[in-house]
Amino acid sequence: MKNLFLIILCVIAFIACKQEHKEGAIENFEIVTDTIIEENTPVDVEKTIKELKEELTAKGYQTFDYVDAKTQDTILMQQYFMAFLKSGPIRSQNEEEAALLQEAHMAHLGRMYEEGFADLIGPFGDDSEFRGITVYNVPTLKMADSLANLDPMVKAGRLVIEVHPWWCAKGYSLR
Repeated sequence: MKNLFLIILCVIAFIACKQEHKEGAIENFEIVTDTIIEENTPVDVEKTIKELKEELTAKGYQTFDYVDAKTQDTILMQQYFMAFLKSGPIRSQNEEEAALLQEAHMAHLGRMYEEGFADLIGPFGDDSEFRGITVYNVPTLKMADSLANLDPMVKAGRLVIEVHPWWCAKGYSLR
């Protein structure tokens, strides 16, 4: 009985010591973690609108400032190019040819996105003459038109391209 009492007492003491040590370790860990995070977290230094505008202008992009009447925030507007993909005159490909063209078309659009030339890409949801759009993030209409016309569907005549300049606030996202 005496031994049982001693064992219970030792276990209680051990648990109490372990909890104190654990709490202290957590506090120390948090302090160390905070220090590490502060030292290793890269600081996001956003460019000013003026710096961004100068950078874009140097690359040949068209921009202008818009001051929001409600918030008085200065918003940088950038010219993009919206390419409308429309049904082309040559749509007589058989099912296999059309599937291969579609695969090459998707690879082309994926490449445009991955290389940073296109920001928005997608088909329309109806069965009209307009098949889809691609928004090109390039400095000139000539460049957007050139990239759009590299599409295998366009080269095959299954689609035709119509490109228009389009203005959008720089850095804003869809919602």
